[in-house]
Amino acid sequence: MKKNFRMAAKLLLVATAFAMMAAAEDGMGVFYSDYFHGKNTADGGVYDKEGLTAAHKTLKFGTKVKITNPETNQSVVVTITDRMPPRNRNIIDMTRRAAREIGIEKQGRAKVNIEVQP
Repeated sequence: MKKNFRMAAKLLLVATAFAMMAAAEDGMGVFYSDYFHGKNTADGGVYDKEGLTAAHKTLKFGTKVKITNPETNQSVVVTITDRMPPRNRNIIDMTRRAAREIGIEKQGRAKVNIEVQP
């Protein structure tokens, strides 16, 4: 019994470490085109360019993610509501409002850091 408990504890520790490693990513972030405003998102909701939502390749719907612009240290917390194609080279696709809040609206695309929030 104790051996099974220790093994389960070790597996939990390893799983937690992997989850923490996957919880942060650096790469390019972009924002959705206004064309998608009012269209359905993958989670069944409706895209609002003034909301604080984003698309990611693998994170579960409803996951809260902090997006930071490393050049300005500005950040915003968004909720994952949509999917990105697996081949997309960007790490996140955010709303226009989220891009504005971290200072990349005019650029349209910039380096960002994303961190999953507890």
